[in-house]
Amino acid sequence: MVEEVREALEAAGLGGQVSSAEPLSGGAVNAVWLVSCVDGSRLVVKCRPGAPSGMFTAEAEGLAVLRERGALSTPAVLGVGPTWLLLQAFDPVCPDGPAFWEEAGRALARLHAVRGPAFGWHRDGWLGVLAQRNAWTDDGHEFFATRRLLRFLPEPHVAAHLGPADRAALERLCARLPELVPPMPPALTHGDLWRTNVVAASATHPVFIDPAVSFTWPEVDLSMMYCAGGPPVPSRFFDAYQELRPLEPGWRERMRLLHLRGLLSDLAHFGDVWGCVAEIREIVRSHTR
Repeated sequence: MVEEVREALEAAGLGGQVSSAEPLSGGAVNAVWLVSCVDGSRLVVKCRPGAPSGMFTAEAEGLAVLRERGALSTPAVLGVGPTWLLLQAFDPVCPDGPAFWEEAGRALARLHAVRGPAFGWHRDGWLGVLAQRNAWTDDGHEFFATRRLLRFLPEPHVAAHLGPADRAALERLCARLPELVPPMPPALTHGDLWRTNVVAASATHPVFIDPAVSFTWPEVDLSMMYCAGGPPVPSRFFDAYQELRPLEPGWRERMRLLHLRGLLSDLAHFGDVWGCVAEIREIVRSHTR
């Protein structure tokens, strides 16, 4: 076990009660360990040496908010430190059956029914290990443009891969957002809704992890699930969502546009490892020509 895992277990009084610990795959920016205790219980430890100050505290707060205000199932936080987060464990392999993903869609629709006073959050947070800018504004188009897209331009990997023409094109797209995205109220959102951030309590009970919470357009959450390896039965997920919360016309056509935020985050974190520069350019070009 790495030192951060030992520290988390000692802080929780479990230092002498561990039977095994194994790394889990799927964490893009943090190490994740599944810890089994001698009494048969299991825990998860997320850790990152040198984590930005407050990163894991913000995640713990986000999990609590989603559960308490949004009625979303999230893991219980068992402890938090500067470089680690100790969580209740669930099955990281989600069922492929439609019942599981239908319930995930309905759960997300219930979350998005929670309205906010404006776009933003009471503090900045984290998307991965980069700051998520959450200063309040009443204008959803301005919020998405400045806090979710243009905020990535100064990041070193983005500056290295997107030249002046790319940056100007992205700014033109941001100026057109009121034409491209209909007005929508600010809703409580998970904020980092990749498929891998849904785990299983049972065959019909999804649990949501790794949030980057704010009040923003619900379709931003949906765009991540739609565009980046979403549910194995996507029609059942989105149909179940719309049973409770019908979407504005043209929502499918907006998914790639709103997914720009996820692509820019990928580029800022990892560079052009998945060909995201070409995809960013294509999306921007298709919405500015």
